[in-house]
Amino acid sequence: MLLALGLSCVRAHRVNKHKPWIETSYHGVITENTDVVQLDPPLVALDKDAPVPYAGEICGFHVQGLSAPFEAVVLNSTSGEGRLRARGPIDCERQREFTFSIQAHDCGTGPEGRGEKRSHKAAVHVQVGDVNEFPPVFGQLQYHGSVTEGKVFDSILQVQASDQDCSPQYSQICNYQITSHDTAFAIDRNGNIRNTESLSFDKKSHYKIRVTALDCGQKRAAQDAVVHIHVKPVCKPGWQGWNKLVDYEPGTGSKLLFPKMHLETCDGSVSWIRTTVELESSGAGKGCDRVSYSERSSQKLCGASSGSTDLLPAPSSVFNWTATLVTDSGRDGDLTYRFDGRQAAKIPDWVVPQNLTHQFTITTWMKHGPSPGQRAEKETLLCNSDKTEMNRHHYSLYVHNCRLVFLLRTDYTQTDSFRPAEFHWKLEQICDKEWHYYVISVDFPVVTLYVDGVTYDPYLVTDDWPIHSSQIDVQLTVGACWQGGEVSKAKFTQYFRGSLSGLTIRPGKIESQTIISCLQACKEGLDITSLESLGPRIKFHLNPAQSLVVMEGEDLEQMNSALRKVSYINSRQFPIMGARHLRISTAVQCFGEDVCISVPDIEAVVMVMQPSKPRITITGAEHLTIPASDLALGLSLFRDLHIISTVTKSDEPTNTGVDSISHYTEVIRQVRYQNRQAVDSVRTFRLTCSELNGRYTSDQYTLQVNILHSEEAVEHVNHAMAPPKYVQIIHPAIIESNNYYNLAVPAIATAVIVVCIAALLVVLLGVYRLNQPQNKDNIHTHTLPEKQADCDGSSLSITVNPLETFQELQSAEEVTEEEEDEEEECDISSTESDSDEEEATTSFIHHQTRMQWGKASLHC
Repeated sequence: MLLALGLSCVRAHRVNKHKPWIETSYHGVITENTDVVQLDPPLVALDKDAPVPYAGEICGFHVQGLSAPFEAVVLNSTSGEGRLRARGPIDCERQREFTFSIQAHDCGTGPEGRGEKRSHKAAVHVQVGDVNEFPPVFGQLQYHGSVTEGKVFDSILQVQASDQDCSPQYSQICNYQITSHDTAFAIDRNGNIRNTESLSFDKKSHYKIRVTALDCGQKRAAQDAVVHIHVKPVCKPGWQGWNKLVDYEPGTGSKLLFPKMHLETCDGSVSWIRTTVELESSGAGKGCDRVSYSERSSQKLCGASSGSTDLLPAPSSVFNWTATLVTDSGRDGDLTYRFDGRQAAKIPDWVVPQNLTHQFTITTWMKHGPSPGQRAEKETLLCNSDKTEMNRHHYSLYVHNCRLVFLLRTDYTQTDSFRPAEFHWKLEQICDKEWHYYVISVDFPVVTLYVDGVTYDPYLVTDDWPIHSSQIDVQLTVGACWQGGEVSKAKFTQYFRGSLSGLTIRPGKIESQTIISCLQACKEGLDITSLESLGPRIKFHLNPAQSLVVMEGEDLEQMNSALRKVSYINSRQFPIMGARHLRISTAVQCFGEDVCISVPDIEAVVMVMQPSKPRITITGAEHLTIPASDLALGLSLFRDLHIISTVTKSDEPTNTGVDSISHYTEVIRQVRYQNRQAVDSVRTFRLTCSELNGRYTSDQYTLQVNILHSEEAVEHVNHAMAPPKYVQIIHPAIIESNNYYNLAVPAIATAVIVVCIAALLVVLLGVYRLNQPQNKDNIHTHTLPEKQADCDGSSLSITVNPLETFQELQSAEEVTEEEEDEEEECDISSTESDSDEEEATTSFIHHQTRMQWGKASLHC
């Protein structure tokens, strides 16, 4: 019997020979919010082991896929029929289709499912059928439009609705309907509303209609949109298309005030118009710290001499040589031209100045970056060369390897000697990809370059022989140089890559540096961008304060265009926020009519927004640990102090508190703390800095000094604590009469000031008492009055302004005993001290520059 049972088990194991079989792919459809998937073909698994029990039966299906929300169940294990269903609700709007795989397995060799076999994996792609469950929704529930009385319009305004259903059938809006009754309006399937009859302002000035939307499944919007249509009366003369409030962000340069404004004359016959734009800044202040004005406007404001020739004017029928050049919005709306190494222009002969002598001036705005390649070619801004036969350059201005070069060749009629011919300048501005204002001032043989109002002498001047006289005509070009001879075909060469604006040349008198500096200056006020593009019959006046612009002309469209070019500019780094009021007044004349239209004045406001606040950061060591014995020698508290500010330059002049951060830092680093008596184990010093006259204040920098009492003070020199031998420490003596300290400042005071701050930089350093002993290193000291020695040191606060003003060097012999009563102005705070004798001294290197210390107050 046991043998028979074992043979039957082996036979049963060998019965399950085949794997189940299913189709290789299935396509299904499920309607959202249901769980039944209709598969094509149906889900059926076959097994060649059938009808053997277990081995020929299907016990299950496995769904495999990333987060596939489906499962398959066996409906009949013998036939292998199954069903695919969703494990939960399916949302078409969340996901419109699913792709996963399915696999069938048999029941193995017995009821436990041992030895089961699995089929191959079949791909299943299920699409979710949409249900029209969402109604259309309008983008806004209130719409407003206007229509002029007496006219019928094809479209007054358009309403729009959307549907969240996932299918095109139910998500598209197929129709709009007006639900209000007895209305004089109609709507098309795109949502455009029009009036079906002319309307009267006197009869009814406001209409309120309701509109609904239907999707392509004819589901209606749950909430109607309300449309307000206002009827405007007949035309009234006046300015239209302007905003009463214009926001101005500091640092954005020039902003057009009326970019869409036009004068409505109501078909009136106007023969002459004069418009005045007045800016009332109401004492908000004016200042300048960068270049912004258009070239022509700057020349008029600064009093530059007339007679300059504009080589890059706005394209027109007369000035047509710039028509092929590429224009750019450029600097503050000015007309700028962008050259990419393929554009150039020939200047007509009738434009070229013919009376250039030993004195003339070339000016231009230029933005230029580094040239590609290791060996850059010459990039010509301006060139005057032979038109034919030869290839001689008479004068030219070009960039080569980030160097600006001006070439000027004299001819034998002027001189026959070896003369300066090429002038070279190497400046960072030439390739920094920023706008800069360049002036080449020629007073031969001297050539001077001004960049943004600053004078630069050439670092290299090369000489050459004069050019022989000839009858060959010359050609002036911009953006490249003309090569008319020594080649088979005349062509442009040495193309320029960059942007130019306001390129002019003016023979004769050389402008002063004051005028040149003014030409690149700017301030708060009105401006006219692209003066060259104003109509030829438009006259204008811009007052020196740039608070008043007057324009007049006979052509209405030219006047509209001119007024659109009026802009506001405020180039202060930190302008005072608030409103600047504008008033526009207009006077008109009509053709031969006794009665002419009247244009009312309008008022607008330029709102200068709050500028970004500057940040002042103080960094340095936060903890110091020293033996108590070293305090007698003096401790440099702020040796590694650093002050960083986002303000790089004061935006308004002042007579006090103006100096560089480096100077303030140098002074603070020389503050020393000295004490020869027993002190607490911890001393705390706090330091803050402010700028722009206290308008902005830094974070508080705290230094904690840990004092070790484990050893006795000894009489030796600690080179880490004592000042260097070459530094002479000079203590400010006290003067009752004028309350100023006279101190020598370090040699760095004469260095170039890179960062200027209009502020009183306040040093906060805590001390208990001031008592400075004399030592071998010539440390000058003084003792406080006895009444001060009795103060409670816990609240001691001394405010010091070491760089309030500068004065000339005064000899050490002038410091008398009478000066010992002056108080020191420091805001220096310190805590946790019971010492009877403490000192804070400042060491300074002798130098010919002297400083005055400000008023002082000692609070006990």
